[in-house]
Amino acid sequence: MTTAPLLYVCVRPQQGAAAAEYESFRTAMRLDEAEVHRIDLVREPLPDDVFDRYSGFLVGGSPFNVADPESTKTDVQRRLEGALERIARRVADGSAGHEGPAALFTCYGIGVVTRMLGGEVSRAFPEDTGPVTIELTDAGRADPLFGGLASRFTALTAHKEGTAALPPDATQLAVNAACPVQAYVVGDRLYATQFHPEPTTKAFTERMAVYRDDGYFEAEHYDAVAGRVLAASVTEPVRLLRAFARRFGAA
Repeated sequence: MTTAPLLYVCVRPQQGAAAAEYESFRTAMRLDEAEVHRIDLVREPLPDDVFDRYSGFLVGGSPFNVADPESTKTDVQRRLEGALERIARRVADGSAGHEGPAALFTCYGIGVVTRMLGGEVSRAFPEDTGPVTIELTDAGRADPLFGGLASRFTALTAHKEGTAALPPDATQLAVNAACPVQAYVVGDRLYATQFHPEPTTKAFTERMAVYRDDGYFEAEHYDAVAGRVLAASVTEPVRLLRAFARRFGAA
């Protein structure tokens, strides 16, 4: 049992989309602002005492891509990727000894963790914007967080890269056809998902509007893509977040 809050880690340059993502995480977990704090890594550094203050970390998505050539990355992207690696390393080291904070890295975040821990990130596994079918592996069905979900469920994705090879110490928890690595865990508290677990379908279409010209879908097809999103049922991913909050949040 812990009394420390969780920390939402923003890696989106677009402040409106970042604020909405924070609210999506918080409301999905049914926690208040005192139980989930936030930090904007695009505009501020990771504090030195962050691991003493928080029981867990929630890393959101971003228009950045890990697989982009280093020469094309901005100073901001390189700096925040370094900060995310610092979080992932601390949590991975703690998992080995069953102590320390937990973390859930989503979408862009899974690429940072994969690369840092010796896996491979590739542009070969993009997914169109919208609902996809996720299936749990045997390990996923036995996992403390994923095991409470349906073995097959719908989630929302929008990404240009994916995990081509798991990190050596990772256990795969979820798969699908287009992007085979949808979730994994390292140790007992470092989780990563390719899909977005936090947004409602309405919140996702609002995020789509922010990024409609960023190449995730054809801008002129926004209404059709949004219609598919709004028609989807995404009940299971938020249950994952609630399980994370129960296990690693303030209690």
